[in-house]
Amino acid sequence: MQNAAVSHCRVNSDMVLLSPTGTGKTLAFLLPLLERLNPSCNAVQALIVLPSRELARQVFEVWRAMSTPYQMTALYGGRPFDQEVASLGGASTSVIVGTPGRLLDHLDRGSFAVDNCSLLVMDEFDKCLEMGFQDEMSRLVGKLPAVQSRFLLSATDSAEIPLFSGAAGVEKLDFRDGGGQPVVRTSFYTITTTPDKRLDKLFSLLCSFGGEPAIVFCNFRESVDEVRAYLAGKSLNCVAYHGALEQKQRELALFRFKCGASNILVSTDLASRGLDIKDVRHVVHYQRALSAEIFTHRNGRTARWDADGAVYMLSFENKELPEFAPDGLVEYSFPKRDILPPSPEWAILYVGKGKRDKLSRGDLAGFFMKKGGLRADEVGTILVFPDYSYVAVKMNRMREVVKRVAGEKIKGVKTLVMPARGV
Repeated sequence: MQNAAVSHCRVNSDMVLLSPTGTGKTLAFLLPLLERLNPSCNAVQALIVLPSRELARQVFEVWRAMSTPYQMTALYGGRPFDQEVASLGGASTSVIVGTPGRLLDHLDRGSFAVDNCSLLVMDEFDKCLEMGFQDEMSRLVGKLPAVQSRFLLSATDSAEIPLFSGAAGVEKLDFRDGGGQPVVRTSFYTITTTPDKRLDKLFSLLCSFGGEPAIVFCNFRESVDEVRAYLAGKSLNCVAYHGALEQKQRELALFRFKCGASNILVSTDLASRGLDIKDVRHVVHYQRALSAEIFTHRNGRTARWDADGAVYMLSFENKELPEFAPDGLVEYSFPKRDILPPSPEWAILYVGKGKRDKLSRGDLAGFFMKKGGLRADEVGTILVFPDYSYVAVKMNRMREVVKRVAGEKIKGVKTLVMPARGV
């Protein structure tokens, strides 16, 4: 799929690519984008528009891992506007990635010039073009007079690509085997229950996974909070994730789940797109997806690349499953009794310093090994933000480490180190 995208873009100015989630669409547009960049141009040459800040962060991380000579800047809500303006002016930015509203704010204020921006990428374009994004997208495209090429990507097909995108009528590269659902490597199960027993069934189901990572999808923020509180009350290690949480809370929830400090993520459909989390073995539809597209994107969180996964749909007695549910669903067989899964091996420490203090992941790893007495295999994933950092350490060493580093200096500066709190 990536080879086809690169080959297509070498002979065509526009591309519309459809491919299931977890198959590498990000590189399918970043690789041909990279070929279009002019090393002698010190200005913004490409703009990537996507529907969520999480997806923007993911694309930014992939670009950084590619180690190209070109600077990418990410623009999205949840952080100070002036900070983003400073990041644009601090280096020669060739590529900007961001959400529609935030990009419009910057364009309205003249934060960056678009005279040389000849490439527009719309990732998850079907979501970008849903109600509420149409006007913003139309205004955004209208502010990009130099655009000559457009890349549109999605896991599902859109009924109609609006004329303002400039890609209407472009032949689609369609790699959606099975209509976009990962049916080959995904097992599907149904779980029949009643409204008053639904939470109990969910608890039993999650216990049966033995601690393997799972995402539980709900339709509403209130449902997420209710489910998370119930599961936590039953001693399951889980985190909540939805749009009403502050950005810092959402970042911590995802970090806990990604690094293995929590094995259950309870979320709205905010987590159904753009999150590339390895080894998610189970997706649970606690509440029924509201459309076939949402169903597809939820399921795409598991069975990514060549991994296997399983999808579970909770349904009520005497109620038909939605028409987009796969045929031949098997009723899940529960173990005879519930056994709580083992506690996660990792815990998260908060460090009150970050990039502004010239801290790197290497600095933090070295600090916790030297001052905290940890071995290399007892320090896990490290995430460094501008003003603070998160460090995963082995759960059985966490309390000892906090005591040992109390009052110690990182690069000559004292800082707060404590167990991360929230979600």
